[in-house]
Amino acid sequence: MSDTIERLKTLIIGSGPAGYTAAIYAARADLKPVMYTGMEPGGQLTTTTEVDNFPGYPDGVDGPTMMVQLQQQAERFGTDVRIGMVTACELSTEVGGIHKVTVDNGAIIEAETIIISTGATAKYLGIPSEQKLRGGGVSACAVCDGFFYKNQDVAIVGAGDTAAEEASYLANICNKVTMLVRKDHMRASKAMQHRVHSLKNIEVKYNTEVDEVLGEQVVEGLRMTNNETGIKEDIEITGLFIAIGHKPNTDIFRGQLDMDETGYLITKGKSTKTNLPGVFASGDAQDKEYRQAVTAAGTGCMAALDAERYLASIGSVAEAIADNYSI
Repeated sequence: MSDTIERLKTLIIGSGPAGYTAAIYAARADLKPVMYTGMEPGGQLTTTTEVDNFPGYPDGVDGPTMMVQLQQQAERFGTDVRIGMVTACELSTEVGGIHKVTVDNGAIIEAETIIISTGATAKYLGIPSEQKLRGGGVSACAVCDGFFYKNQDVAIVGAGDTAAEEASYLANICNKVTMLVRKDHMRASKAMQHRVHSLKNIEVKYNTEVDEVLGEQVVEGLRMTNNETGIKEDIEITGLFIAIGHKPNTDIFRGQLDMDETGYLITKGKSTKTNLPGVFASGDAQDKEYRQAVTAAGTGCMAALDAERYLASIGSVAEAIADNYSI
């Protein structure tokens, strides 16, 4: 345990579009932000080969390059970007209180404001061939990557509303969509099931699981197994989309910050304010609806503005109290 405690105006936990955008705005507001990137600097986009839908990149950009550029922009305004993992926190419940976090089970940081941008982790099947081809045709975001498979045959794994919605999205741009459902029924709402079944180029295969993703450098096919009969079947596809959910990276805040049943942080109204003063949440840690780089960046901007206004408000109160004592 470090004997030195560092005091900050603004601490940003996590990187990615939300964290770096928050850093840019916070640094320009002279909040002197310090960012701890977490174990995956740059977040989920570092595993994305092409980002084609972020404004300002007419020719597209690969995810790692985009994250490097965002980091450079944040650092240009004075953000202190540090590699490290926040492993514990003690958040104040008082307005103007000081929040304490532990980094890598050692250094203690005290901060007047905290911006959480820890993101969420897509759930994958965990089979070796799937992991090998992530970024080579295996994706966890149809809206992000579906465009690259226009007029091609693809498959999607999942049975909930998100899977049904993404299957419908893919059906509008792809030649054929094969939907793999592990059980004999879908978990999606009846309305979403009706939408899936109404689209002629979606084939739903029930009691079906992925046995192996075929291909060396890119996805070339899929080997499926019927979990009732044990019969295997191969199909030719160029893209495999996994839609079995995300897990927000918010465990260290459990018991202190309000979150829903799956761990997404709850923010107040249209703001990024959590239930504790001086603590703000942005990006996929609090957004389970959109989960896009551009929306994450937007909430990062909001969080920095909210933090700036919070610090200004407690500063005004402190000045007023000081003025009263001086009378």
